[in-house]
Amino acid sequence: MLRDLLNLFFPSYCLTCPRPLVKGEALICTGCLHDLPQTNYHQDSDNIVAQKLAGRLPVRYAMALYKFRKSGKVQHLLHHLKYKHKPIVGKMLGRRYGVLLKEAHLSDTFDLIVPVPLHSSRLWQRGYNQSDLVAQGLAEVLHIPWSNKHLKCVKKTVTQTKKSKLERLKSVEDAFYATNITDIRHQHVLLVDDVITTGATLEACGRALLAAGIQELSVATIAVAE
Repeated sequence: MLRDLLNLFFPSYCLTCPRPLVKGEALICTGCLHDLPQTNYHQDSDNIVAQKLAGRLPVRYAMALYKFRKSGKVQHLLHHLKYKHKPIVGKMLGRRYGVLLKEAHLSDTFDLIVPVPLHSSRLWQRGYNQSDLVAQGLAEVLHIPWSNKHLKCVKKTVTQTKKSKLERLKSVEDAFYATNITDIRHQHVLLVDDVITTGATLEACGRALLAAGIQELSVATIAVAE
């Protein structure tokens, strides 16, 4: 009753449109949830994520939950997650993705979920790693362990939004290395990030994990820029 009274005088609003949320909705209204451009790439091996990584990184599954469109609802969600201190968005998106992967019977496919790390300076500035939160949401639903102790970022990079593919590759070269190697050898690792554009960051992280001796690699992102 108290919650209903608070919502009456201090309503919560959808993060992707100005509509107030109603009872049973959280963060995103039902209409916007329906409008999010879901990919279903977990059921289609010949998808754009796989194409971006083809010939560069050997992966079993290459997946993304949504298509990233400029000024679209997915971009608004990720903006809240990364720049407006809304870490709950990361866990929510991870859980939603976990439900889809579980329904596709992929729960037993992966041994460990590893998020793409942030450099310590950026982690301090933001207060959290958005990929950690996505990994936590996935792990919660899939009942698979996750860990941010197996990949480290040792090279501070500036934003890659306006960089070319070659510039992105050079920017992340030697930026990541694997740690606690004995714990991940012979495991199928699901590497998680928020967005894939050229695939440079995922390639650098994936190569570090493969060099550490993991058995198999898959990648999953919340969004893919086409």
